[in-house]
Amino acid sequence: MELNGHRRSVRRKDHHTQENGGVSPMSVGEELDPWTAWAYKPRTVSLLLIGACFLIWASGALDPEGGALGDLVTSVKRGVWAMIAVFLAYCLLQAPSTVLIRPHPALWRLVHGMAVVYLVALTFLLFQKRDDSRQFMKFLHPDLGVELPERSYGADCRIYVPENPTSRFKNVYETLFDEFVLAHIIGWWGKAILIRNQPLLWVLSIGFEMMEFTFRHMLPNFNECWWDSIILDVLICNWFGIWAGMHTVRYFDGKTYNWVGLSRQPNIIEKFKRTLGQFTPAQWDKDEWHPLLGPWRFIQVLTLCVVFLTVELNTFFLKFCLWIPPRNPVIVYRLILWWVIAIPTIREYNSYLQDRKPVKKVGAFCWLSLAICIVELLICIKFGHGLYPNPMPSWLAIFWMSVGGALLMFLLVWSWQLHQSLGRKRR
Repeated sequence: MELNGHRRSVRRKDHHTQENGGVSPMSVGEELDPWTAWAYKPRTVSLLLIGACFLIWASGALDPEGGALGDLVTSVKRGVWAMIAVFLAYCLLQAPSTVLIRPHPALWRLVHGMAVVYLVALTFLLFQKRDDSRQFMKFLHPDLGVELPERSYGADCRIYVPENPTSRFKNVYETLFDEFVLAHIIGWWGKAILIRNQPLLWVLSIGFEMMEFTFRHMLPNFNECWWDSIILDVLICNWFGIWAGMHTVRYFDGKTYNWVGLSRQPNIIEKFKRTLGQFTPAQWDKDEWHPLLGPWRFIQVLTLCVVFLTVELNTFFLKFCLWIPPRNPVIVYRLILWWVIAIPTIREYNSYLQDRKPVKKVGAFCWLSLAICIVELLICIKFGHGLYPNPMPSWLAIFWMSVGGALLMFLLVWSWQLHQSLGRKRR
């Protein structure tokens, strides 16, 4: 009786741990390979002592005179970076685990900490003045804080330029061989791996081109030629990125996931392949978006699209308001950070949609992503006052109000028909 009660207690504890994002010690012990088990054993106290030694060395705590940090600005900068490092170390060791376990759960705990740091930094930036924020960006990169020259991609939309002596197709060549073409393709490849649904990807692709057309009176970068927007962006770059991404998705979807530990691999080549395989998914989850499942599911998927498009628009408005050049590394760092945050976010949100529990909540990464998106948008709104003298054309405002009204009417009619059909079934 006592043994059975103990077993039931252990099962309840394991189930509780798994529900709260942790990993059951029993399940981990059964799956870990002897060669890599050391990487999953908690060494929080040891790492705490190592971190304390590093702080003693970096701060000059034992030799305040000899280990002077220089001027006040340097001391403050080093102190802020040390504060961020301490917080990320805490998240690496103590934050709750996520739904992802490859290549190591600690990596995604670290990403969780980076998302929190980014959210806190954005909140601080939101409470500053626009000019002060622009100069504050110099702490991130010395080239920032300088007003950007306006660049419009739609100044000359001629495909054939007869008066140009060097190249008659100068406009096409300059656009086609721009470095952002490759970035465009890689970006849509990454989005395809995240979303894993081709119709939804095309909705996002066409939707962003419509956003560019909508806000081109505000941002010069959005003023593109018709052939640049339709042919180069949608039909070439977006299509190729989505095609490559969906082929990657089908490759992982068709694999047989039967992982064998590193110690059981027969030779060096297989051990090397297994090591590389640690950076691939442990299993490939099926994404079931089904936007036409019902009105509420349609709204949930539409919300995902709106947030996705808002994050992309924030990129352009932030760099315009804060004077960040397109080629500055800060832009690249933000995009990489958003991509690694989006990986667990999309998994959590899709699991949330598939969950049939009556009471459920979104995961931590979903909450963080939405919070970051909102604060970024608030920064764009606050710092954008007075920067956009040209109003939105009246016909464009009428168009979007008509789209919103038609969408609302569609959802109301759909909900009414669904209610009527359910009423007839109950009779």
